[in-house]
Amino acid sequence: MSSPPVFSWSDRFLLGHRTIDETHKEFVDCVDALLRASDTEIAAALDAFARHAEAHFAQEDQWLAAPDFPNGGECHIDEHAKVMASVREVQEQVAQGEVDIARELAQALMDWFPGHADYMDSALATWLVKKSHDGRPLVLRRKEHL
Repeated sequence: MSSPPVFSWSDRFLLGHRTIDETHKEFVDCVDALLRASDTEIAAALDAFARHAEAHFAQEDQWLAAPDFPNGGECHIDEHAKVMASVREVQEQVAQGEVDIARELAQALMDWFPGHADYMDSALATWLVKKSHDGRPLVLRRKEHL
C-alpha cells in the first residue's frame, strides 16, 4: 500500500495578512490530517475539517460582504459555499461507511487550495491590508529546499 499524499504548509501560501495566513495554515493542517487518517479516524478528521472550514469561510465571507469590498466578493463567497456543500455530502457518505470518498475530497482540497489562495484570497488580503494600513501586504518567504 502506498503512503498517503502529504499536504504541508509552505511559505508560498503566505499572503501578508496575519489572520488569513494563520487560518490557511490550519486549513493545510486539517487537510493533511484528513489525507493521513486511518479508516477509523477519517470521520473525526472530516468533522474537524468541517468545523475549521465553517469558521474559516464565515470569517472571510464576513469581510467579503463589506459594502466597500470591490466587485468579486460574491464569486468568492459562492466558492466557499460549494466547498461546504461538498463537505456535507461527503460527511453523509462517510457516515454510511464510504471512507474513500473523504480521501478523494482531501486530495481535491489539496489541489484546489493553492489557486484559491493565489487568486481569491490574495485579493482579499490586499484589500484588508490597504484598509487597515493604507498599503500592500508585505510577504517574506523563506527559500524552499528541494
